[in-house]
Amino acid sequence: MREIWIHTSSKKRVRQKGGGRKKKSDLDENIKKTIFEIVSPHTMGNPMNPLVWTSKSLRKISELVKEKGYNISHKLIGIILSEEGYSLQSNRKTDEGGTHIDRDAQFEFINSLVKAFINNGDPVISVDCKKKENIGNYKNAGREWTEKNNPTEVKVYDFIDKDLGKAIPYGVYDIQNNEGFVNVGISHDTAGFAVASIRKWWEEMGCVNFKESKKILITADGGGSNSKRSKLWKKELELLSKEIDIEISVCHFPPGTSKWNKIEHRLFSYISMNWRAKPLTTLQIIIDLISSTKTEKGLKIKAVFDDNTYPKGIVVTEEELNKINILRNEFHGEWNYVINSGL
Repeated sequence: MREIWIHTSSKKRVRQKGGGRKKKSDLDENIKKTIFEIVSPHTMGNPMNPLVWTSKSLRKISELVKEKGYNISHKLIGIILSEEGYSLQSNRKTDEGGTHIDRDAQFEFINSLVKAFINNGDPVISVDCKKKENIGNYKNAGREWTEKNNPTEVKVYDFIDKDLGKAIPYGVYDIQNNEGFVNVGISHDTAGFAVASIRKWWEEMGCVNFKESKKILITADGGGSNSKRSKLWKKELELLSKEIDIEISVCHFPPGTSKWNKIEHRLFSYISMNWRAKPLTTLQIIIDLISSTKTEKGLKIKAVFDDNTYPKGIVVTEEELNKINILRNEFHGEWNYVINSGL
């Protein structure tokens, strides 16, 4: 693009808006795509922080990019990563303990399967239950601009209000469409509640965005209501598979890596930022604040209220488990498996 200069009486040159040379990183989107394919499986850090960083040096990334046919300097790679929010970082305490010997191999396995589903146009969802929140006039972390010397007054103690109870937000994050769905319950965070939330997502959003799909990939933590050990989780998923006639693949994150789940830093972190310093006095306020959460990259969220009861302590016997149509992968079948209706 030609640069246009305007001469002023002060002899200063002012570049016309929109003029000038394009940034080098805008010249070829394939270069960016190649860099992120190299970097993505090795991204590290605390995902709750919007900054991300990579374990590969710029020179190493440059060598790998050149192997793929692009002659690009390590300095330009640094510019591209910086533009996308990457930065150099020191160590940070994010290790949750219990590191598994196949942790990185499981990350690579998940990454490969996610790419395959996305390339085929099938949904990939990241699921988890956000921290339970006391409903009422309680202190909420964070600070917001308000009139000086006029803070919002909240309760001194965080004892649960027996009448209002707690809100239980279970989230589903659609990776392809950057859309979130949050089912806000008031009963218990059980496997039944988790799968009910996924069912609601499919009915409200999934079946619209993925009309032709016959497969879903779920990425989830290894514990909680969607635990890899939970028999009820698997039984409920089979029931869901029968209802919507779709094959359900599941990949669990290995021990000590729950914060690497996409939903944590693509959905929950923004919800927390949106309602910071705001007392969550009613369920409607919670749902409204979740639904109004947006980002510059186009995140959209739908939140609904779930007043159903999900009892704890439901027992699924080994005999019932053995009847579930489940195919376990040769690589850590306890983490990676497929459930279908068997019809």
